[in-house]
Amino acid sequence: MRIRGAARVGIGGPVGSGKTALLERLVPTLLRRRLEVAVITNDLVTQEDAERLRRTGILARERILAVEAGACPHTVIREDPTLNMEAADSLDHAFPGLDLILIESGGDNLASTFSLDLVDYWLFVIDVAGGDDIPRKRGPGVVQSDLLIVNKVDLHPYVGVDLPRMIAQASTVRGNRPVLCTNCRTGEGIDAVADAISNAVLSREP
Repeated sequence: MRIRGAARVGIGGPVGSGKTALLERLVPTLLRRRLEVAVITNDLVTQEDAERLRRTGILARERILAVEAGACPHTVIREDPTLNMEAADSLDHAFPGLDLILIESGGDNLASTFSLDLVDYWLFVIDVAGGDDIPRKRGPGVVQSDLLIVNKVDLHPYVGVDLPRMIAQASTVRGNRPVLCTNCRTGEGIDAVADAISNAVLSREP
């Protein structure tokens, strides 16, 4: 059984949707709120995303761990999340004051979901450049995630996407689950994402 440590939040979504860019904006926002944060990235057979984050200097290098999935990305966040659980446990032991561990999945398809043995809360990132039909496809990541993020909203005039319709359709297929819009280039919407995470997992009863 997992010993309660830092809250664990999963970040999933297709390749190129902006998961790592979201982390680059989200981590400094959480740090400004005086939260102790660490990150685990997942890639197929490299540590590319972890190295990208380390180069930014937003966290000490030892607070950014990499998991090499060696298989479909959803395998290590859903079917057998042992590698990610071990990485999160090691961060809890190394940094006892951690408030939050952010676990970024490798880029996957719309069926990607997180095991609740691994995370307390998970969000799914899509982007407008992927097309405004994504919500209508009702993939489990879109429908079941605790928070859906529609990223790159600044691109909608250039890719022929009706953004209000896309948001309305996403809200419809998700029922009462929240949908937020972000632009990681400018930081638009990042405070709202931080608020959603904080309200969901940092104000919970111990």
